[in-house]
Amino acid sequence: MKLSVIITTYNSEDWLRKVLIGYSVQTETDFELVIADDGSTEKTKQVIQSFSSKFKYPILHVWQEDNGFRKSEILNKAILKANSDYLLFTDGDCIPRNDFVATHLKHQQKGYFLSGGYFKLPLSLSNFISEDAIVEQNCFSIKWLVNNGLKANFKVSKLTKNKYFASFMNWITPTKKTFNGHNSSVFKEDLLAINGFNQDMHYGGLDREVGERLFNLGILAKQIRYEAICLHLHHERGYADPQKIAANLEIRRYNIKHNIIRIKNGIFAE
Repeated sequence: MKLSVIITTYNSEDWLRKVLIGYSVQTETDFELVIADDGSTEKTKQVIQSFSSKFKYPILHVWQEDNGFRKSEILNKAILKANSDYLLFTDGDCIPRNDFVATHLKHQQKGYFLSGGYFKLPLSLSNFISEDAIVEQNCFSIKWLVNNGLKANFKVSKLTKNKYFASFMNWITPTKKTFNGHNSSVFKEDLLAINGFNQDMHYGGLDREVGERLFNLGILAKQIRYEAICLHLHHERGYADPQKIAANLEIRRYNIKHNIIRIKNGIFAE
């Protein structure tokens, strides 16, 4: 297969269902889904099973016991289970446009990871989006979103379908090319070379830290935030802990300063 999509989730069945609908209508079908589940209940398993016939390959449900926020651990487990050499990382609250997978495959290149973005929706629109709106791709229409309550601003330009404008915006955007957990892709061998996600890190920058170690390895980044489009559904972040976020920042600063490539507590204990 061409690609494995690794989707993180935790007890967000309604959002995950919408995301899986988005992947069921991709223009590119030669990919597998790997659900990295950080301890959800049986309800999530039921949602995943309801989509079992929608894809070319079986959905892999990688689950671990609910023991607090352990996103790095479940991502590392999912990486090992993935069957493709190329991995696309996203979240269970990000609905992909129907060319999402194809766009990542189009831009993949040895020696690079791809840095995508998202367009964040308010809670009202997140709830309003129906299965039909995803299947028919109406929810990616700026006009449809505005007609259904979105307050238009410049950020909505991310949803443009003009490939020339998207390429131009990727070129001029001041946003850094970072490894984003909601929308980034990378070769599996490069992740293994840096020992995957840092299991010493809690919520707050753990994905960016992966990108920083990839840079230390010599891997570069390509900006595709205006071409690989996903809609970020609203949710609260009750697991955010300011002290742990600060500790994560210290880890990142140390790794950048000392050019750290492999961490000890990653996919493999070292």
